[in-house]
Amino acid sequence: MPDATPETDEHPLRSDAPPEDAPLSVLVDDVHLTYEIYTDSQKPTLRRLVSRGFQGRPARQVHAVRGVSFAAHRGEAIGLIGRNGSGKSTLLRVIAGLLPATSGAVYATTDPVLLGVGAALHPELSGRRNVFMGGTALGIPRDVLEERFDDIVAFAGLEDFIDVPLRAYSSGMQARLQFSIATVVTPEILMIDEALAVGDQEFRRKSESRIKEMVGHAGTVFLVSHSMGSVRDVCSRVIWLDKGTVVLDGPVDEVVDRYLEATDGAPPA
Repeated sequence: MPDATPETDEHPLRSDAPPEDAPLSVLVDDVHLTYEIYTDSQKPTLRRLVSRGFQGRPARQVHAVRGVSFAAHRGEAIGLIGRNGSGKSTLLRVIAGLLPATSGAVYATTDPVLLGVGAALHPELSGRRNVFMGGTALGIPRDVLEERFDDIVAFAGLEDFIDVPLRAYSSGMQARLQFSIATVVTPEILMIDEALAVGDQEFRRKSESRIKEMVGHAGTVFLVSHSMGSVRDVCSRVIWLDKGTVVLDGPVDEVVDRYLEATDGAPPA
């Protein structure tokens, strides 16, 4: 992999694009996802069922992902951007295997780790016990978790709270713990959905630096974020989605600039 961008660069954490011959890690082939949502929020009763001729509750189909195709290589950090409802998080869950595609296919060299979902943290257990339960759920060997336990806690900044039940944690503290567990070893494919939006500036900086380290070890990172600053700093490539389709896939600054021009730099809606 090419050397990291020099410290004097405007985006010191960002990696160069991987070599053209870098191995494939994920292939998304013409993926569609359609699901139904109920338009009648009333509880079903026998009277309503009779009035509808024994038909089920009315529903409408939502085509959340529409024919998305792309290839991701080892050593890439790919940003997924777009307004709320554009299909970013849904696509991430399809790639991670948490939602079945209606049609099309996703191929991956290993099981992707989706931060915040795969960690399987339990609110009634202490942070300490969650480190081992969540890490085991991600396939991290217990001896590695024991060896790196202090590093996990220190990175999350939870030394004073590690024996407190998770339900007493703020959402930011939980997200920091999830991130620290999931990245204590380098997953080949890591998927992050807005994790960098939580915590203070110091934690965001540490998170971005850790992502950069992972990419440097030839992993593949997907980052869904509304923070164009984080996307510019971390990613080597950006895919812009709108209404479930790919608008543009290319270099970071080009895609982000086009996106901001199209949205007038407005906050996500």
